[in-house]
Amino acid sequence: MGCKPEPVTHRSLARSGGEPRRNGKPWKTSSQEPFSARGSWSTEQSLRRRGNPVPCLSAGLLEESAGPVPLISFNEALQHFQTADLSECRKKIRATVRRRGLAALVHFLFGPPRLQQQLQGERDLALAIAQCGLDNNETVHMRILQTVYKKLTRSTLSCPRYGAHWEELGFQGADPGTDLRGTGMLGLMQMLYFVMDSQTLPLAHKIFKLSQHETQSFPFCLMSVNITRIVIQALREERLSRECNHRQQVIVVLNDVYVAAFLRLYGVWKAQRKTVADSDFLLKELESFTKKKPKQLLKSLETYMNRSLATLADGIQHPFPPSGNVGSVASSHASKEINFTGVCDLQVELEGEARLV
Repeated sequence: MGCKPEPVTHRSLARSGGEPRRNGKPWKTSSQEPFSARGSWSTEQSLRRRGNPVPCLSAGLLEESAGPVPLISFNEALQHFQTADLSECRKKIRATVRRRGLAALVHFLFGPPRLQQQLQGERDLALAIAQCGLDNNETVHMRILQTVYKKLTRSTLSCPRYGAHWEELGFQGADPGTDLRGTGMLGLMQMLYFVMDSQTLPLAHKIFKLSQHETQSFPFCLMSVNITRIVIQALREERLSRECNHRQQVIVVLNDVYVAAFLRLYGVWKAQRKTVADSDFLLKELESFTKKKPKQLLKSLETYMNRSLATLADGIQHPFPPSGNVGSVASSHASKEINFTGVCDLQVELEGEARLV
């Protein structure tokens, strides 16, 4: 299995040569000015808003397809990573942010609790997956990619590994693997969770629809990868340790925080009529809120899901899990060995803090 992610920096982005493009044209803001290259790697990529209608996603997608690809559940994909050889990816893990001097003392005295020892293996698996690059030779990787495409577009057809159809989902180009350098397969796994959980899929569709809006459009998958980056950073800074310790789970918490953060971004974006020109500020605000108030973020998700379930057309009420299990999908044996390794960008550490660039 390929573990070849590389840090995404200003230099490597320049070498790769690509701004985010849609149908061969760069995303544009209303002022036609690029975004400032600060903070998250998505804004370094100068995200731009497209101004043209979205072409049909299903046209001509099977020309390079090797045939039907079955959907894959989050649990099945997770079990694959639990049993796969991730030894090279694990070597790159830096589970927590390095703090020195006064910063270390203040964190020890007043910071959040440490993750309990019995959960550190699951944390490290998460971080290892984030170090694992998209591998064309791994059937599970390809099934995850196809499942995300099919569930977002509601298509029953498979699509080629490369092509402009990925740009329509909100990747920056014809190869989704390029955008996953910053979060590895964890970025794709969280998309998979979003679209394969029956409770969160309607929300995913709403956000994807907004991303295709004539004036409020944004690259859905790039935004998703940024949110995964925020979640991983929050985990490494131990901002999610209290919730993980409380639930005695890590991956479930990561997924719930991811969905909750996406929900918050969606609510602000839609209500305040934001555009891609606002994404730099909004992502910084979202990162700050996620780190400072993860419990409030999760409570908002629970409230939203309860309201959504209460308005089901068929009138059937499905009890929403208590706050300790919002969106739980991990199988009983999966929760033992889950180490979602940190994002490639998180390898670069400066004194007192971890930085992405």
